[in-house]
Amino acid sequence: MHEFSVAQNIVEIVTGSFRNSGAKKIVSVEIDVGTLSGVIIDALEFAMNSAKKESPIENAIVKINDIQAKAKCNECKKEFELSDFFSICTYCSSTNFEIIKGKELKVKSIEVE
Repeated sequence: MHEFSVAQNIVEIVTGSFRNSGAKKIVSVEIDVGTLSGVIIDALEFAMNSAKKESPIENAIVKINDIQAKAKCNECKKEFELSDFFSICTYCSSTNFEIIKGKELKVKSIEVE
């Protein structure tokens, strides 16, 4: 389960930012996870609960946003949702498209006091 190493990296990123901020407490952390990122959100939530123990984010609220993948077709120019990398345009059945959203895996925000 690589989600645990992802969770550990998130804790390190947030902890580093917190220590550099001079703040007293981390209130919340918001994470964006795209459906094509290769990360399973339920597994990441489980891993975060373990990884954040005995860290500055132990008592922080962790919100994970599920970002639905979208693409723009290079043939018909329409946007459509993707279920995986091997999808086809739902309008013209083309496989010639650009993924515009859904590969994200990032710390979106950190709220401190």
